[in-house]
Amino acid sequence: MHRQQGDSPHSVIGKILIQSSDPRLDQGIAWAKEQALHYVFDGDPVGKWYEAALPGRESFCVRDLAHQSSGAYMLGLKDHTKNMLHKFAQHISEARDWCTYWEMNRYNQPTPVDYTDDSDFWYNLPANFDFLYCCFREYLRTGDEDYVSHPDFVHFYEKTINDYIKVWDKDGDGMPEHYAKYGRRGIASYVEDGHHPLIAGDLLAAQYAAFVAYAEMMRWSGRDGEANHWKDKADWIQHEYELAWWNKEANRFYGCQLQDRSFYTEFYQSANYMPLYFGMIKDSRKLQLALEDAIRYERYNVEEKSHLPEICFAYGYREEGYRQLLQLTDEKLHRREYPEVSFAVMGAVFTGLLGIRLNTRENSITTLPGLPDALDYVQAGNIPLFQGDVDLKHTGSHVTELSNWSHQTIQWRATFPGEHNKLYINGKETIPSYEQDWNGNIHSFINVWLQDGDTIQVKCFP
Repeated sequence: MHRQQGDSPHSVIGKILIQSSDPRLDQGIAWAKEQALHYVFDGDPVGKWYEAALPGRESFCVRDLAHQSSGAYMLGLKDHTKNMLHKFAQHISEARDWCTYWEMNRYNQPTPVDYTDDSDFWYNLPANFDFLYCCFREYLRTGDEDYVSHPDFVHFYEKTINDYIKVWDKDGDGMPEHYAKYGRRGIASYVEDGHHPLIAGDLLAAQYAAFVAYAEMMRWSGRDGEANHWKDKADWIQHEYELAWWNKEANRFYGCQLQDRSFYTEFYQSANYMPLYFGMIKDSRKLQLALEDAIRYERYNVEEKSHLPEICFAYGYREEGYRQLLQLTDEKLHRREYPEVSFAVMGAVFTGLLGIRLNTRENSITTLPGLPDALDYVQAGNIPLFQGDVDLKHTGSHVTELSNWSHQTIQWRATFPGEHNKLYINGKETIPSYEQDWNGNIHSFINVWLQDGDTIQVKCFP
């Protein structure tokens, strides 16, 4: 996957190339890439889009789009994602109590099965918050200033964190709730089982993530007072969840609160694991129990199951993350053709197996290998970055090589599990710095700069 300096590797759709030492993974990724690209379209009235809903609806919904965006980025689809997000931003409306459409179709219309009129439409309340958090992540990945300055996006954010909450928060506690009389309009969870909970864990977690993201946006613009205000609100939600929503008898978080304000005591699918996805749980013991609870549960539908590899990788559960990733690509998986699955595979490889975090505001890329013990290596070529791309190879958890073809100078934080006394940059001994993960495990890292065309290898051992 190495190039000669002077090549012109501008990113195009589907250019990503991934190879590993495991034929099962290679076959699964090849399937996911082909399957995801099958759902990519251009030239329709809605503009550039990809399916993010039930196959055959020719539609994309807020929830699926937010989750599929990481994989879409790997596939060179950032312009498609932006167009779809912008369509939703344009359609937030006071007439719909500051909801946007739940689904839009290729004809640039709300999908009829989910929308009759502004008084009768399907909408899950976590969606506005999930949307805001997704835009925040897209900005960090792409550096596209429209995500923080375009009037349509800014309008959506401001209405979401203010008017949207006020309209749906009837009891005035700062968190939206759903009452059974609302029907399908304003469901409190992404779980769609007819329970009609008053409020759910995934709603709280999405709201938390949106507040954290919005606070960071305010800080970027120099509005520190507002940033502190929204960060305090996020911290309050997080604190309330960890205390009031913890079921001591079952050693798990409650998934939802029912209409009579009693807590539902059974595991409530994505309402239980989305707080992990959004990074809301800080207590290490409760986080570990919640994570193991999510892994142990087996009755997920395929949409919910598609989140699990990313979640496991995010918390250092490399073996389980890899097992879940291979399950998503298994041809025997029921409803594997659901668009979210193939996109989620690409997203889990990007954020989990390769362990990439981008911050284009700082021209930086962070890597942390997520390889299980049995995987000797994984390498990815043509990972989109700026107006070009980068190549990355992990050999186990002790050697990482990065090639910069982004047409810009980038800062790379090469991170490795474990506390190492020395790291070696192209063979030169260097003293690393250290950080702790959520569970107190030590990671060693070093920051290096790469000019366009540079290739640098960092190793834990000579």
